[in-house]
Amino acid sequence: MLFPDCSTRWSCLVICTSSFNHAKLLTCSSPYFAPWSLPLHRRLQTAAVLQWVFSFLGLAPTCIFLFFYLLFTRYWIISVSYAIWWFLDYDTPSRGGRRVPFLCGIKVWDYMRDYFPIKLVKTADLDPKHNYVLGFHPHGVLVAGAFTNFCTYSSGFRDLFPGLTSYLLMLPLWFRAPFFRDYIMCAGLIPSDKDSASFPLRHRPAGQAVVIAVGGAPEALDAHPGTYNVMLAKKKGFIKMAMEHGAHLVPVFSFGENEVFDQVENQRGTWLRWIQERLQSIMGISLPLFHARGIFQYSFGLMPYRKPISTVVGRPIRLEKNPKPTGAELDAVHQRYMDELSILFEEHKADYGVDKDTHLNFV
Repeated sequence: MLFPDCSTRWSCLVICTSSFNHAKLLTCSSPYFAPWSLPLHRRLQTAAVLQWVFSFLGLAPTCIFLFFYLLFTRYWIISVSYAIWWFLDYDTPSRGGRRVPFLCGIKVWDYMRDYFPIKLVKTADLDPKHNYVLGFHPHGVLVAGAFTNFCTYSSGFRDLFPGLTSYLLMLPLWFRAPFFRDYIMCAGLIPSDKDSASFPLRHRPAGQAVVIAVGGAPEALDAHPGTYNVMLAKKKGFIKMAMEHGAHLVPVFSFGENEVFDQVENQRGTWLRWIQERLQSIMGISLPLFHARGIFQYSFGLMPYRKPISTVVGRPIRLEKNPKPTGAELDAVHQRYMDELSILFEEHKADYGVDKDTHLNFV
């Protein structure tokens, strides 16, 4: 069965004992629908998250289809004109992108923030006289915390860290989709290849903050509720980039990131995980089989659960510019980063409902 717990959500038998110790058999043969009496702001929150989920999962293929479809209609000039624009603008994503501040601050992102809700927590000042590389953990399924906190203005990044401009890295694949590439650049997203990621650190004035979901697509396959696996043990590329450009390293942990979706059991060594990892190595993107709630019902769907996400930004690890770090120097900074991330997690886990005996597991 593709979704093993689907049957328990849609057709479950629950034994309830009344105060008189009589057992009653309840049959849940249909989904649990949202009540009609929900206030307007709750429905607007759901609509805001719905458009974001669609943007993540369906907008790119929709744009590709539209681009080719228009070529065979009387509106072919739209695709041809865009192709010319695309040719002239091809290098823009790798040169810092093209953020549109107005779109980052529209009301829809406030509704998305309040849906979960999502908040950004500051633990130390980040001096805008320096550049920064922020390591975001964990990736989660759809990096909801990273997008809301660092691509929109809804959680107060500009107020908490005045003078900083954030850039969230995204797989280069998505910048090859017509129309879609322009949409994601509006939010400050840039490709995750080395040259693109380091461009703001090389060619822009101080005050740049490059945000990297370090675990990337492979870590999304481990995004199960209650798990704290962080793919970091062998991830050193972002460390090296920070050292080469003298950018300070900042660990970031997003509590609740793994809680907003359920995922089909896919432990390492299972046939499903083997297939997912093979597809990921071929396509560059992972395919977690996730599910949560629906738009109008709470039983099953691709909408995330309304569970809080708290993204905690840690203390900066100050680095001096080192254009050619040795292996020993790289390993030392990498170990220090893992230590700082562990400390950040331990200091704040009790505030967000994590058991005191739970610790980060670096893989």
